[in-house]
Amino acid sequence: MAELDIAAGKSRNKKSMYKQKKQSTKVDLTPMVDLGFLLITFFMVTTAWTKPHATNLNMPAKGAPTLIGDSAVISVLAGKDNKIFYYNGNLDGSLKSGAFGITNYSMQNGIGEIIREKHLLMDKIHKGGRKELMVLIKASDDADYENVVSLLDEMLINNVTRYALVDITADENKLLKEKIQ
Repeated sequence: MAELDIAAGKSRNKKSMYKQKKQSTKVDLTPMVDLGFLLITFFMVTTAWTKPHATNLNMPAKGAPTLIGDSAVISVLAGKDNKIFYYNGNLDGSLKSGAFGITNYSMQNGIGEIIREKHLLMDKIHKGGRKELMVLIKASDDADYENVVSLLDEMLINNVTRYALVDITADENKLLKEKIQ
């Protein structure tokens, strides 16, 4: 127990002794020491629990490309002003059939909703179900880094196991500038 004890000194003459009697001051510093240890423990525990995580990015193996059916592929083109152009299968076929659209990153009617709808369709059509879905993420020059990170987050949120960051083609870039203005 830590304490501070200041004793009263003796006065030189008797008159001043009767005038003022000094009492000893006693301060208990134990609660302050306890508080210090609690704060140190709190900060050590919270810094140990908040270690940053990194998302694993699996890159394809070298070799021949894997062929995937058009019904199992959705391409997502990130554009400017948080707009996304998406299409199913190949570009020419989806433009002819109308299997494309423009969306954003919102919770409702955003890209997450499009992926969930594609999951339901994949469960009905494909033998492997939603695990067969392949999402191609393509960022234009106008897209922000935040847009690409948001798309990667959507892949994790919606449990998309097969996705890839791919360079955008000149035709896709031209189409993106026409559609999103």
